[in-house]
Amino acid sequence: MQVVYCNHQTTDLSLRERLSFSIGEQLTSAYRELLSIFPSTECVFLSTCNRVELYTAQKTLDDPPTHQRLAQFLSDFHHVPLSEFSDGLLECTGSDAVRHLFQVASSIDSMVLGEPQIVNQVKEAYQLAQQNNACGPLTHAMFQGAINVSKRVRTETRLAERRVSIASVAVDEFGKSIFDRFDNKTVLIIGGGAMAEETLRHLQHAGVGQIMVTSRSPERVDKLVTAIPGAIVKLYQELDRSMAAADVIVSTTGADRPIVDFERFYNVRRQTDRKPVIILDLGAPRDFEPAVVNVDDNVFLYDLDDLQATCEKNRKARSKEVEQALYIIDEETDRFMQDVYHRATGPTIVRLREQWHRISREEMDQLRGKLQHLEDNDFESVQRSIERIVNKLLHPPLEALRDESRKGTPHGLLDALKRLFLLRD
Repeated sequence: MQVVYCNHQTTDLSLRERLSFSIGEQLTSAYRELLSIFPSTECVFLSTCNRVELYTAQKTLDDPPTHQRLAQFLSDFHHVPLSEFSDGLLECTGSDAVRHLFQVASSIDSMVLGEPQIVNQVKEAYQLAQQNNACGPLTHAMFQGAINVSKRVRTETRLAERRVSIASVAVDEFGKSIFDRFDNKTVLIIGGGAMAEETLRHLQHAGVGQIMVTSRSPERVDKLVTAIPGAIVKLYQELDRSMAAADVIVSTTGADRPIVDFERFYNVRRQTDRKPVIILDLGAPRDFEPAVVNVDDNVFLYDLDDLQATCEKNRKARSKEVEQALYIIDEETDRFMQDVYHRATGPTIVRLREQWHRISREEMDQLRGKLQHLEDNDFESVQRSIERIVNKLLHPPLEALRDESRKGTPHGLLDALKRLFLLRD
């Protein structure tokens, strides 16, 4: 098991944008190309606003997807020179990879500690990998385990109490630093999906006056308006007019390039009295070009990287809960790895037992023909004695195998047993 990744702590936002995978044809193409290179590998892409991660696993050690080859795949697929991101591309293997996924799903590794959105993103990534026939026994176990661990962390710790999402931090920390009140403000939501809905709910809780919603997807808009009564639908073709009317713009489109550049927003501002406007760009890649902030002094633009310092404060405030959550994650990681190692040794143990007991049965059949004078009870006693001898002879190698499997898959010992006893795969 392996994870190669860059996240909010290792790579700047612009580079993460260039390495991210959009849901749809691009992600399907990525799975198709990666599996053509590594046909015996299981894999899952986890691409969010804060991270780009690739999980791989395979039963055998034949032609594994090394860190260098996966980095080259990312470079070739996205047409990004390897030199631009290789230093920030991290790697975990074995139990470290499992622990990392468990931490991600439990929101220990998130910008906003305890945010509920990440586990849904993990679930979605897992489902998309299944749809692309990229999962197998190991990745199924890993991601199902991660989802279960996140439930246990939420249940047994207070990490999720008063939890705040990226959207709520953006509104509370940045929005309220500009505006004293929201009840007389107009908010424009650009985009759809879980992030947009969460932002809408938080703004309603803050008492916002008017909410406008627009998106290139009418279905998403309809879903949001149904979930949040009172929101007004605006045509996406009239985006400039909607932006001019807004005091707060929250953008979460997931487009593959910025939808608003300096010139476009400059023209938008010409339609207004240049009142203060807050832009919360929660898209990955960015929805607004960074230069937009320079249109005039009353434009306040914040993107995902701007949230990091505030989120770190939340992390420190919840240090005790983090410690308890990490204890749970370590415990579940150890349990998961022992189960994986046990499964890896299981087939060899079964074959060894079957082989020795088959030999003992064959010998007993021959012996029965030679000792026909024995009573059935006497012969059964001989048979039980031979079975006990076989079990005692098997005990030392099998115990050694179990002991070694607690530390990791004992490839050397497994290979030795297969060679010594002529066991075939």
